[in-house]
Amino acid sequence: MHVHLTLKSANAKTGPIPVSTSSRESCPDTCPLKKAGCYADSGPLALHWNKVTDQQRGTDWESFCDSIAALPPGQLWRHNQAGDLPHQRGRIDAAALDLLVSANIGKRGFTYTHHDASLNADILAAANIDGFTVNLSANDLHHADLLADSGLPVVAVLPITQTSNTKTPAGHAVVVCPATVRDDVSCATCQLCARADRAVIIGFPAHGTSAKKADSVARRVIPLKVAA
Repeated sequence: MHVHLTLKSANAKTGPIPVSTSSRESCPDTCPLKKAGCYADSGPLALHWNKVTDQQRGTDWESFCDSIAALPPGQLWRHNQAGDLPHQRGRIDAAALDLLVSANIGKRGFTYTHHDASLNADILAAANIDGFTVNLSANDLHHADLLADSGLPVVAVLPITQTSNTKTPAGHAVVVCPATVRDDVSCATCQLCARADRAVIIGFPAHGTSAKKADSVARRVIPLKVAA
């Protein structure tokens, strides 16, 4: 698997923090957005992602982890603006993730995964405990309720029109990603996704050129009501 590290993102929503991109084979086949609504599958990011996948850009995993270890102390950074964690048929590579978690010591890395949470529960819990925040990615709000039972941080796809804070069917609070609704907020300033101990689920309204496909996934469960 090839990984590319951009030391200063030019994406306004991310802000000027380091971001990485992992080759396409890192994404699990169980993700309903794979080639069917993933925001990273269009525009300049898709072109960049293809070049990382074709090994025209980036490095191997070990060299990537060395680059993370060299980041300044306390540096906030986002792993995988596109791609997922290294795996073998859906089982996250424990040794590879441990190498990244170790490289992240003293930094504030965070990421998201669509890999099966129940299949990888122990390794994901350990990564979060050791300071590398891995958010479980839910396909809709019902799925978010199921993932929330794990005790790990959760994010969820929301319908395009859901731009206000809401709740899951089971009553978990959902905060819409501030960077998606405000121009003066980015990952660099918000930092909610980097907090493994937060009490809320973060929702991302479907976006990108394939937003309608992602919207159809998110609408399998309609949010109950807007939170006060």
